[in-house]
Amino acid sequence: MSNSRSPAASHKPPRRTMTPQRLLRAASGGFIALTLFVAFLLNLLPWGRWPGVPDFFGVVLFFWCVHAPRRVGMLVGFMGGILLDVHNARLLGEYALVYTLLVYWAIVLRGRIVRFGLFGQTLHVLPVFVVATAVMVGLRSILTLSAPGWWWIFDCMTTAVLWPLLTWLLQLPQRLADGADPA
Repeated sequence: MSNSRSPAASHKPPRRTMTPQRLLRAASGGFIALTLFVAFLLNLLPWGRWPGVPDFFGVVLFFWCVHAPRRVGMLVGFMGGILLDVHNARLLGEYALVYTLLVYWAIVLRGRIVRFGLFGQTLHVLPVFVVATAVMVGLRSILTLSAPGWWWIFDCMTTAVLWPLLTWLLQLPQRLADGADPA
């Protein structure tokens, strides 16, 4: 009598091996503050109203809320948003609302985002920025009775495309502190 087991029953699942990943040191508070300040200054440049320019402060804020949630929080996002509202002469609270939403979603999605590679993280970052910016654009449309068009989606796309490069750059000092290969 031959083997009565079906081929599907004898098939073993593929063995998954875990590759060890190096733990990065915690970023210093000074480095976090410096990167947020530089990103804020990049948002102050006059190119901020051109289509396709990413929200530098928003993406750096989101990064630090994902990777250092105990050091950067809603107060930083709210204050940075108020300062950008004043600088851009927008309705007071537009950017403050957006950055507060970004911090909230970064904290909520943190456990999920860090489990993915850079491409998967980018796919998580894009809808977060689209929804947050849509809230701002929708609020501005209602309050000013004007239709802004769809250019803002391109801004969100460039912000999401910036995520892998920004992640590599902001984690570079942590990698170099260990004396390991920065790649």
